[in-house]
Amino acid sequence: MAQALRPNTAGGLFATDGKPHPLQDTLLAVTLVLGITSFVTAMFQQLHLLSSWTGLVGILTGAYGQWVSQTTRARFGLIVGLGASAVGFFLGMAHGGLFGGLLD
Repeated sequence: MAQALRPNTAGGLFATDGKPHPLQDTLLAVTLVLGITSFVTAMFQQLHLLSSWTGLVGILTGAYGQWVSQTTRARFGLIVGLGASAVGFFLGMAHGGLFGGLLD
């Protein structure tokens, strides 16, 4: 009788297929760092330049990471980073934008 085999997902933190994914792991880490930075700095109105730029770069790296990702764990982390980047970006835009105060 044939038995269904379950993949071993208890291995590494990022790769569920047992293969290394250095590009995807790097994009995940960069997106999470940018998202957290953008989200935290969005709480301070005077840091709108940092918040909006890190949010924009985090959105772009997260979108590319989603495009090339191969594991569910990486996609989950990318979505968390993308969400934090988007919130930080939008709050940074509301507080002054990408060039607020620099261009008159």
